[in-house]
Amino acid sequence: MIKDLWYKNAVIYNLSVGSFMDANGDGVGDFQGLQRRLDYLQGLGVTCLWLGPFQPSPMRDHGYDVSDYYNVDPRYGTLGDFVEFSHACKQRGIRLIIDLVVNHTSDQHPWFQAARKDPESPYRSWYVWSDKKPSDADEGVVFPGVQKTTWSWDKEARAYYFHRFYEFQPDLDTANPEVQAELLKVMGFWIELGVSGFRMDAVPFVIATKGPEVKKPKQQFDMLRTFREFVQWRCGDAVLLAEANVLPDIDQEYFGDDGDRMHMVFNFQVNQTLFYALATADTRPLAKALDVTRVPRPSSNQWGLFLRNHDELDLGRLTEAQRKRVFDAFGPDKDMQLYDRGIRRRLAPMLHGDRRWLELAYSLLFTLPGTPVLRYGDEIGMGDDLSLPERDCARTPMQWSDEPQGGFTKAADPVHPVISGGAYGYERINAAHQRREPSSLLNWTERIIRMRKECPEIGWGDYRVLPTGSNAVLAIRYDWRNNSVLVVHNLDDRPHEVALAVDGEGKSPRLVNLLAEDHNDPEEDGRHRLVLEPYGYRWYRLGGLDYLLRRTEGPVGGGKRS
Repeated sequence: MIKDLWYKNAVIYNLSVGSFMDANGDGVGDFQGLQRRLDYLQGLGVTCLWLGPFQPSPMRDHGYDVSDYYNVDPRYGTLGDFVEFSHACKQRGIRLIIDLVVNHTSDQHPWFQAARKDPESPYRSWYVWSDKKPSDADEGVVFPGVQKTTWSWDKEARAYYFHRFYEFQPDLDTANPEVQAELLKVMGFWIELGVSGFRMDAVPFVIATKGPEVKKPKQQFDMLRTFREFVQWRCGDAVLLAEANVLPDIDQEYFGDDGDRMHMVFNFQVNQTLFYALATADTRPLAKALDVTRVPRPSSNQWGLFLRNHDELDLGRLTEAQRKRVFDAFGPDKDMQLYDRGIRRRLAPMLHGDRRWLELAYSLLFTLPGTPVLRYGDEIGMGDDLSLPERDCARTPMQWSDEPQGGFTKAADPVHPVISGGAYGYERINAAHQRREPSSLLNWTERIIRMRKECPEIGWGDYRVLPTGSNAVLAIRYDWRNNSVLVVHNLDDRPHEVALAVDGEGKSPRLVNLLAEDHNDPEEDGRHRLVLEPYGYRWYRLGGLDYLLRRTEGPVGGGKRS
């Protein structure tokens, strides 16, 4: 059993080392700079950092084209810098998870170079080859409009190689036992250097069967158990967080019936319907997504909840009509869209910089079932730079102050241009200014994180969506160890009054507001009547604030969560 199941009530913060803080003045963020900002992250309330790829790479895909799994890219520092950084995280009680990109390597990786040069090389079988171009080579591309095929010709190998992503990212044959053994070594290496787990990139592709004869890939779910067993043996509290944008009917396969595969899985279904709800003030598809992803699962498993991340906002699971509504609201210009399925903007500009709307979105992030994952810069409402290609627009440097280059670097030419001028320029949007402003988004986020930590019911408890009589208002009740929390959100730009039967038809207890002083008592019929302002939200405890005295004890894990 993982000690305390720490990830169940964690607050995860996602960042790219190269975009966060530059200590040596070369224009690229590094581990020394990141280490110097750990006190900021600790003060914000972050309990776990998720780092994007930082291993050596040609950087044709932001480090997702790894050329050496056992080192740090010189741009970011040395292995010694990483160890100092991981130790500094441990001192502050902040756990560390890193991207595990093992579906493919860079075409510059020594493994691939050896494989293409010599048919007899032991690395030849580590990749996927074909003498002839498969008939379905142009199907299944991940980046439509940018990527044209999944099979490319290699002149030196005199064969086609398979790449689910870009042509410079050849796929590893992950079904090969030798490849699997090497991937376990990679995980073991970073665990020894202080890592508490891995965010596994593109998991459905990692476990899929591959080859020129494969027309309909099958998912090799037992591979996930192999990964899980290894990290548990090496470090009892290490976790695996899966990036798996799959349909709800196979979500359970990633967790495993006995909770023996992935500890956590990102809930893409809820993410996409949440943005539809924000765009339309219609919470019904979101409520349905919460229901279909509420499958009974072992209590040690957990959803990862997010608003935006380093990729585009993928809307591929919505219907065409639903997707159009979200495009119209948040990405009406073609330049704001990407891969015919998503939006490449950051959250604040999508929500038009409306503080009420932003608070509502973050309140939902911290109160939907699962563990919240926050993207760097979102706590201050950073914007995007649509002049940059593809997903680069939302990967600009962190804006620390109104000093040159936003306090990110002393260099005149940073890795990406810092956003300057306008509503989202560093001159206006920066952490230093918001630290000093009591009502800033940064200070509001710090307070909401603190309250989220005091509501373990959301991370641990069972939940149900309560009828509100309004499609625009979502109410969720959480129950855990004889304690209950109720969260209510109005996703409309006009006020709504709702009547809630919090305890069914029985007499309801007082609702104690956790964020303000307007507590709510039931009326004679036992219902609570609430008036929610436009984009209004409420966090309540059922009963008085002596809830800690009423909390019952129980096992840390075990049993099914339904």
